[in-house]
Amino acid sequence: MNEPDKNKVSQIKETSIPGVLIIESPVRTDLRGFFHEVFRKSELDEKIGSGFNTVQWSHSMSMPGVIRAIHTEGWNKLIYPVTGILYAPIVDLRPESATFGKVEYITIDNTREDSKRQALFLPKGGIGNSICVLGTEPLHYMYLVDEYWDDTKAKGVAWDDPDLNIKWPVENPILSERDKNNPTLRQLFPEKFSK
Repeated sequence: MNEPDKNKVSQIKETSIPGVLIIESPVRTDLRGFFHEVFRKSELDEKIGSGFNTVQWSHSMSMPGVIRAIHTEGWNKLIYPVTGILYAPIVDLRPESATFGKVEYITIDNTREDSKRQALFLPKGGIGNSICVLGTEPLHYMYLVDEYWDDTKAKGVAWDDPDLNIKWPVENPILSERDKNNPTLRQLFPEKFSK
């Protein structure tokens, strides 16, 4: 029987979409508050099989009722919600994938004292990232990427695509102009629907 590695800090859990990972690390609390190590590069590298060499750290804030969706980019991304409730339908948009078109629903609630303080890892190459704000608090989240922002590598799919049929928990969401006009899966991948 293998003994647990005493040096490991995180539990890295796979989701139903290959490459999309949930990272859970212990939250150490005392009278002052808490300490949380969000991730260790060595542990993530062990899981994904290649280096996640971050070059950019970004902070985004979204108000309740906002949907940012569905975005796919040309880089690996590690998302950490700091405040608020993150509702994240994640979509496999890799046409060669056995799970193409699958939606994985991930909710991270960091409004509670007993929150697990999870992080979400999204691999490059066709994973659609969505952010929806639940509750009444703004959602602040930080994310690390391993390539600098390049608008030409950022693509989108319609947030209300009928083939994805995502169950959004808000009516009349606040959307960017870009997100209002993203193409559907059928427009982007007609060959996947011609059978």
